[in-house]
Amino acid sequence: MLIGDLLTRSAERHPDKLAIVLGDQKVSYQGLNQAANRIANALIDQGLTKGKNIAIFSANQFDYPAIYFGAAKSGGILAHLSARFSSDELMHVINKTDIGTVFVHIDLLDVLLSVRGNTPELSRIIVFGGEAPDGDGPESLENLASFIGDASPEEPNIEIAETDAFAITYTGGTTGFPKGVVVNHASRIIGCVRAEREFDMRPEDVMCCSTPLFHIAGLFVWFQTSIKIGCTCILMPAWDADVFIDLVENKGVTGAFLVPTQINSVISHPEFTTERVKNWRYCNFGGSPTSVTQLEGMLETLPDVVWQEQYGQSESGNLTVRPPEFNLSKSDSIGRAYSDLDLAIFDREDNPLPVGETGEIVTKGVHNMMEYYKDPHQTEDVFTADGWLKTGDVGYLDEDGFLFLVDRSKDMIISGGENIYPTEIENALYTHPAVNECAVFGIPDDHWGELPAAHVVLESGEPVLEQELIDYCATKIARHKRPRLVKFVESLPKTAVGKIQKNEIRAAYWTDRNRVI
Repeated sequence: MLIGDLLTRSAERHPDKLAIVLGDQKVSYQGLNQAANRIANALIDQGLTKGKNIAIFSANQFDYPAIYFGAAKSGGILAHLSARFSSDELMHVINKTDIGTVFVHIDLLDVLLSVRGNTPELSRIIVFGGEAPDGDGPESLENLASFIGDASPEEPNIEIAETDAFAITYTGGTTGFPKGVVVNHASRIIGCVRAEREFDMRPEDVMCCSTPLFHIAGLFVWFQTSIKIGCTCILMPAWDADVFIDLVENKGVTGAFLVPTQINSVISHPEFTTERVKNWRYCNFGGSPTSVTQLEGMLETLPDVVWQEQYGQSESGNLTVRPPEFNLSKSDSIGRAYSDLDLAIFDREDNPLPVGETGEIVTKGVHNMMEYYKDPHQTEDVFTADGWLKTGDVGYLDEDGFLFLVDRSKDMIISGGENIYPTEIENALYTHPAVNECAVFGIPDDHWGELPAAHVVLESGEPVLEQELIDYCATKIARHKRPRLVKFVESLPKTAVGKIQKNEIRAAYWTDRNRVI
């Protein structure tokens, strides 16, 4: 099966069912498939197919799905540029990924044009979501409709193999510039086949797609699986808890993929009531660790919602899922590997570790990426000699096969030779009633090398002193792990998918200092 087949088959099964909704814009499965075919045939007719990297630069906008499936059906490789890239990041990935053509939503056109002078290979800009302004020279633009022209709505006639690359997504960029993760059709087909089998998603569900489609979880895990199943997908261009509650209450949304910070923003929203979200049936969540305290709060506040945690990453796709019946008994795990997926724990010498021992999480199989684009050294570093992909995450497996995520190896704090994992401290902080959000990271210390510190967002109306929180942590975890500094802040910086950007917080403390892990 190829990526384009997911849409084609759903259009054959229920052509008149709504596929995509954004505000007043709507399209059926048949209409979406024909739009994708027109884009695919236009790409083929104009030579933008195999061997040509193209890109899309957009939030979750109405034409994004048609461009995505159209590119997949053309045999080309579509790079998904984050709508939150800085100018430097945008310029870097366009140049590093050899992108000559970009489909850009009108809202981001000025951002793209701002780097145009420093992206010499970018020769074609196709605008959607609005009329492109007139222009001459290297910045001349064309509209999506004129690009498509009279291209056929029939299925394109081109040979594509499951092993052909079709997409590039980018790592989160928490350290240095984002890396381009190249994946083939087979790697992302198997992901949504597994998701359909083991998630509690149903054809009658109306799915909210709030996680950005330029991110693996929003695109390959959630949206793509929804299309395979035949759900109606309501797109959210940007996260807003108030809008999400309204979509559930008034637009029929029954399912969503959310990251923990988004769930928290819904439940703690001043206008939230259980009555307003009574249509909400299913929530798949992941993207960052969920504390046991938060999970218990989710189950208590919305006991009728089916809460299902999943874990994965850009390089490997989705890896584990926790069935809802284990939410309490395995609440501090992130689930177990899919039944047909190889996952293990390795030591520093790439040797497998037994049950209960902590090491790096590794995985092997068709679901893994092909490479980091034009980065053979980092590609080589991330794979073992016999093909296991090293995730960079630290964890262990229990006797039942459930995976327990300890932390990111890059986030680990080494203090006086002791390994301290920020997640353990964050879990302790989240049990305090005054803590709404927190991020723990290492700060420099001349004696210990590093010491734990925390930035904390307080619950409204819940005052607490810094020393109180430090002393509280010492009652929950080993005393040497307690944060030595707690700073109260209004908010925490986050990526486009809601992950807290510890690198941004940590940077201020490490100015002119070298941090080596």
